[in-house]
Amino acid sequence: MIPFNHLGWLFDRFGKAAYPAAVVQELCDALQGIRENGTVLDLGAGTGIIGNYAHGCRRDLRYFAADPAEGMLRYVPEHVEKVTARAEALPFDDNAFDAVAAGEALHHFDAPHDALREIARVLRTGGLLFIYEFDPSAFFGRLIFLAEKLLGEPGHFYPPETLSAMLEAHGFRVSVSRHGWRYTLLARLES
Repeated sequence: MIPFNHLGWLFDRFGKAAYPAAVVQELCDALQGIRENGTVLDLGAGTGIIGNYAHGCRRDLRYFAADPAEGMLRYVPEHVEKVTARAEALPFDDNAFDAVAAGEALHHFDAPHDALREIARVLRTGGLLFIYEFDPSAFFGRLIFLAEKLLGEPGHFYPPETLSAMLEAHGFRVSVSRHGWRYTLLARLES
């Protein structure tokens, strides 16, 4: 397993490089539809990179970061409420969030189907889900998949079509944007 609890300093220093400007702009555009003073959960937050980008787009929103590695959460900015939690068992009320974002995190979840069920539970109807992930059907995505498997990670990498179908089964309407060997999914919870 990757020792995330001890690598917060590394992700804090270099993690932003993993987010191209086009992905950050997609996130910002998506957040414009969130109500004033709404709530956003950065799930599998690590050091809070995606939540920090979101805060740069909408400072009026209230931000939460959930991650099982306290060593990563130490680096999350002060304007974010930090919660030590696994994606499969979120300690939040039903309908608590207007948006959930998961940046390069879903493939680390132990049980992605359970995590998607939890996301649907904590999101309000009409809420936004923003996922940024590696595409295992692309060459570099496949290399990352193999490397993470060798390191003992769960390695739940899904092509965008497969993850879209999984989300649709949980009541989401999904659109996909490709970014070379990565992709974003923008999903709205319909029911």
